[in-house]
Amino acid sequence: MKDIFDKIRENKGPLGQYSSVGHGYFFFPKLEGPISNRMQFRGKDVLVWSLNNYLGLGNHPEVREADAQAAKDWGLAYPMGARMMSGNSIYHEQLESELSSFVDKEDTILLNFGYQGMASAVDALVDRNDVIVYDSESHACIMDGMRMHVGKRFVYQHNDIESLRTQLTRAGKLVENTNGGILVITEGVFGMAGDQGKLKEIVDLKSEFDFRLFVDDAHGIGTLGATGAGTGEEQGCMDGIDVYFGTFAKAFATIGAFISSEEKIIDYLRYNTRSQIFAKSLPMPLVIGALKRLELMRTRPELKDNLWKITNLLQSNLRENGFNLGRTNSCVTPVFLSGGPFEAANVILDLRENHGIFCSMVIYPVVPKDTIMLRVIPTSVHTEEDVRYTIEIFNKVKDKLAQGLYAKDKIVYA
Repeated sequence: MKDIFDKIRENKGPLGQYSSVGHGYFFFPKLEGPISNRMQFRGKDVLVWSLNNYLGLGNHPEVREADAQAAKDWGLAYPMGARMMSGNSIYHEQLESELSSFVDKEDTILLNFGYQGMASAVDALVDRNDVIVYDSESHACIMDGMRMHVGKRFVYQHNDIESLRTQLTRAGKLVENTNGGILVITEGVFGMAGDQGKLKEIVDLKSEFDFRLFVDDAHGIGTLGATGAGTGEEQGCMDGIDVYFGTFAKAFATIGAFISSEEKIIDYLRYNTRSQIFAKSLPMPLVIGALKRLELMRTRPELKDNLWKITNLLQSNLRENGFNLGRTNSCVTPVFLSGGPFEAANVILDLRENHGIFCSMVIYPVVPKDTIMLRVIPTSVHTEEDVRYTIEIFNKVKDKLAQGLYAKDKIVYA
């Protein structure tokens, strides 16, 4: 019999194979200091473009005060137990009610974590007779939810409405025999490329096909729409989204998530979403803190206004300087460059060590071979000077790539 650990020792996986050279720098880096546009990395000050702190709430003084007071009043243990058994409170229910109003849905269920909540909700909503139709670039939490689905699932090409129509036709023929239903799953904003899901066009397909729509709006909530209620509000089709998911991990700058829908659907999820039934309730400081963050979203439009001021300045200047930003129409700003993994590593080394810019790097297989994607996330706390400096340095990086300087064995630090 083979030791089950042998395969783990022999193969660390597609990312783990680089752990000996990348751990602590490219993977699991430590950013230190107060959450802001400027922090510290390995003892040096860096301009940070890698945090989904869109509205700057991560270190907002009113948020910090609310978090601290809630921790003082309640501690981190209360309420104890899963919400179904002993972990409920009037504040959990208040947050659910206020979130429902914010996204204009009948009811809401809080989730301890977005990833596990999304995966568990997908599992709860469908059975073996149902068919899932999903976008090819769906987030990993959606993919993991579908892995638990014992029925059929069909993938459509990313944001391709004709491809979706084809898969809906296939799904429709199948459920005629199974007496099941169809659940379409997509995202409001795709977190890597930054393009919005074509929600309005998908909703319009309901006149041709019988399906329900589940939207993961992790990057849309707080950043898009007149009130910040997300991509559905931005595209004028919130009513057509049957199940709406929002996370607290991005614009809210905290922990947790929520799902909003009609009252009977939420009531069903409340009693059937396994990751919430069998998990401890969100601690009170996180609930009180989320209430404060939601209050600021509703009452401080200048936070979103400044986010978009910086986003538009950054993206317009990058494009004017010849950078390829792909198809983004959100705050997520991917910058595509030409080069392989070795050149990508040297680009990041140069940016961080010589120029004090910290952003995330994405390489194959997430993007095509010989492509480097620098993922830049603007926030409300960035400044126009931050943008100007970044454009200057990115131009230098682009020139070095063209000259082949990053193909050398190493980059000499300044």
